[in-house]
Amino acid sequence: MNIIDVIAKQARFVPEGPAFVEVRPLSGVRGEISWREFYERVNRLADSLLGLGAGKGEKVFLLGKNSLNWLEAYFAILATGAWAAPLNFRFTDDDIRFCARTAEPVIFIFDEEFADRIQKLRGDLPTVRSYIVVGGKGTETVRAMEGLIEKGSPGAPNIELEDEAEAALYFTSGTTGAPKPVLIQHKSLMSAAVTEAMNHRLVQSDRFLMMPPMYHVAISHALGVMAAGGCSVLLTEQITAKAMVETIAKERISVVFLLVPWAMDLLEAFDNHRIKIEEYDLSRWRLTHMGAQPIPPSLVKRLKTYFPHMQYDTTYGLSETMGPGVVDLGIENERKVGAIGKPGLMWDVRIVNDAGEDVPQGEVGELIAKGQAVMKCYYKNPELTASTIRNGWLRTGDLGRFDEEGFIYLVDRKKDLVISGGENIYPVEVEGVILKHPKVRDCAVIGIPHDRLVEATCAVIDPLEGESLTEEEIRAYCEEHLPRYKRPYRIVIDKVPRNPTGKIEKPKLREKYSKGA
Repeated sequence: MNIIDVIAKQARFVPEGPAFVEVRPLSGVRGEISWREFYERVNRLADSLLGLGAGKGEKVFLLGKNSLNWLEAYFAILATGAWAAPLNFRFTDDDIRFCARTAEPVIFIFDEEFADRIQKLRGDLPTVRSYIVVGGKGTETVRAMEGLIEKGSPGAPNIELEDEAEAALYFTSGTTGAPKPVLIQHKSLMSAAVTEAMNHRLVQSDRFLMMPPMYHVAISHALGVMAAGGCSVLLTEQITAKAMVETIAKERISVVFLLVPWAMDLLEAFDNHRIKIEEYDLSRWRLTHMGAQPIPPSLVKRLKTYFPHMQYDTTYGLSETMGPGVVDLGIENERKVGAIGKPGLMWDVRIVNDAGEDVPQGEVGELIAKGQAVMKCYYKNPELTASTIRNGWLRTGDLGRFDEEGFIYLVDRKKDLVISGGENIYPVEVEGVILKHPKVRDCAVIGIPHDRLVEATCAVIDPLEGESLTEEEIRAYCEEHLPRYKRPYRIVIDKVPRNPTGKIEKPKLREKYSKGA
């Protein structure tokens, strides 16, 4: 069974049930589509795409922001047997050229707001034979997606989608350099859907607030809701604390995935009484889950002060594993907040040293993972693939340790480890301590060059709104809560940059503060 089969199943069993809702706070627009209508529109578009040259092994670019149309395009591409290649709408022109050279797409689907930009790039995209605009009118050289949907046949395409067949080409966010093309198979999509549905105990009556960008593998959250026959509500245009709370209340949301910055925004709004919880009916909000980076336990504890009866879960995954669920804390294990959890049902994990040998319990090593959602490869990069997947085990680049109960704690990214004067310093540990300071909103710790120690740590600290915070206050706090060698050598009061998936953009900070100590 594949994800297109899931859509077909829901269209038969709950045809008039809501599949997706789109909420746009700025324009005041709300759209809703049933499973029957969604399946029919996906089939119609798939039929038209086949007529334009889509098919097994071909690649189709998809550039746009979260929307119902984006979802229709994504699943229509999959239904043809082609590879869906979603692009980050924040990519530069050079990024798009790089992706096009790598993927050699035959069709390019894009939101109307990017039309002028794509027109200028056409000369650099020689393999693209058809351009399709979403939300706009067609021209002599660009077809309108809505027109293709109207002309296409509503019947399911006669395309067999094998589990091992390639389904999607995801270009990583590029926070560590040029985007890496991650090739995902249909079995990976289904594994992610089943894992999400099981981990969060999703049922047909659940309504999920979908906010992360779907060009990223965070779409797996929605896949889980689809498998359960529930409804995903897309919050687009503007993600603010007010927009989140209003949408949760009006749409009767039961499950929410929060990135760290969004959780911070909510808590600040509650703390400062900009949002008064008692004015909203949030009674259906049963579960919050978080991921995409280490989650500060202090953040979860603050959230629970406002929602003491709410369930909480932490999930862990990577682009190379089709997103979350590799490791899951488990709703029943809230007492272990701070850990990322234990291997998911369809996953196995180990913590190993550089030689690939398991390290003793409590010692730090690299987390490696094995499961059917592991990517097929880094497309057109066999050397990187071979160094990343060894004997079926994916080397994640994340450092972690097991505790005495078998729960896994992330320590840091392997590349972010700071070795200062011969001492290993894990920035995540230092960040976790500093984030407990009552005036700190966000924190990032990086390594910077040092003449004598080779490397030293620099803490970039973003204070809470309305709070004044000095370097001296942080130094005094660190002297009380951190051993000497872990205390930041340099302290900077500044904004902490995060990408759209919530990860701290440490390369930007290293570049900014690379003059050293």
